[in-house]
Amino acid sequence: MDAFFASVEQLDNPELKGKPVAVGGDPQGRGVVSAASYEARPFGVRSAMPMSQAVRLCPELVCVRPRIGRYAEVSRRLHLILKRWTPLVEAVSLDEAYLDVSDAGLAAEEIARRLKEEIREELGLSASAGIGPCKLVAKIASDMRKPDGLVVVEAERVESFLAPLPVGRLWGVGPVTERRIKALGIETIGQLAAATPRTLSRLGPSAATLARLARGEDLRPVSSDRATRSISCERTLEEDTRDLVRLDRLLEAFAQEIQGSLRDEGARARTVTLKLRYSDFELVTRSRTLRSPFDEADVIAREARSLILRTQAGRRKVRLVGVTVSGITGRDEPYQRALFP
Repeated sequence: MDAFFASVEQLDNPELKGKPVAVGGDPQGRGVVSAASYEARPFGVRSAMPMSQAVRLCPELVCVRPRIGRYAEVSRRLHLILKRWTPLVEAVSLDEAYLDVSDAGLAAEEIARRLKEEIREELGLSASAGIGPCKLVAKIASDMRKPDGLVVVEAERVESFLAPLPVGRLWGVGPVTERRIKALGIETIGQLAAATPRTLSRLGPSAATLARLARGEDLRPVSSDRATRSISCERTLEEDTRDLVRLDRLLEAFAQEIQGSLRDEGARARTVTLKLRYSDFELVTRSRTLRSPFDEADVIAREARSLILRTQAGRRKVRLVGVTVSGITGRDEPYQRALFP
C-alpha cells in the first residue's frame, strides 16, 4: 500500500487531502514518524525520523497520532480482496503481502491491474505492485514506481534489473551489513554478483546467501500459514518519568491493544515480557511464562504490572516502555483454562 497510515488518515479526513501529513508521535517530545504522505516527502520527511525534525523540514506538516485499530480494520478488508485471487497470500505487515499467482489462471500483470482497481474502488486507497519470478524481485519492483505503480520483471531480465541497484536493496542487508559490503568497494548488486569468492569470504557466513540473492536466486516460497511468533506494543515517552501511575496506564493500553491483535488472529499466548529503557539508555527486560495460554487484556496487564515491580521503575526515570506476548498458539490448538485464578 502507498503511505498506508497517512493515506488512511487522508481518506477519513478529506481536509487532509493534498496536504503534507505525518503519522506519529508528538513533535514537542520524542515522537517518531510512522508514515509520511507523498506530499510530505519532497521536504525530506521520511518514516523513522524524529517528528521534531520532520516539522523543521516541513513547517506546514500536519501531525496526526496513529490509530492502529483503524489501520488493522482496513488491513483486514485489504487481505480479503487479495484472497479472492489466490489462497497463497503471505502477510508481511498490515499494508504489505506476497501473492503466488502462478496457478491463478490469468497473467500476473492482469491480476495486479485488477487488484489495484479493486483496492481503489473498495477501500479508496492506492497500492503499488511488483511482479517477478521470486519474492526478492517482486518486493524490489513494488517499490520502484510508488505511488500507484506497477513494475513487471520477467525471469530473463532479473539480472539486468538488479545489477544497477544499490546493495542496500537486497533482502537481509541492513545498515551494518551494507557498510561491510561497501568497505570491500562494492556499491551495486551487480558488483556483488560478480565478486570473487575470496572477496565474498570477508563477509562471513552470510556471503553465499548474499551472492545468490545478488544473482536473483531466491527460493523462499510464499507461505500463507506463516505463524505469528510474538505481538508487541511499545512507546518512547515524551518525557522521562518515575511516575508509576502513568506507566500503569500505558501497560493497560498496551494490554488492550495486544488482546485485540490476539483475538483478530484467533491466537493465545503463554509468555509476557516487559521492556524498559531508563533515561541513561540502559535496557532491561523481565518475562514470565504462564501455565495456561491467554488472550485476555486483564491477564496481560496483571503480569506486566508484576514484572515492572521487578525493575527500578519509580526509582529511576524511564524513557521507553513496551509489552510483548510470545509463545503464540493458534485457535486450533487445544488448551485448558485453569479452574482457579
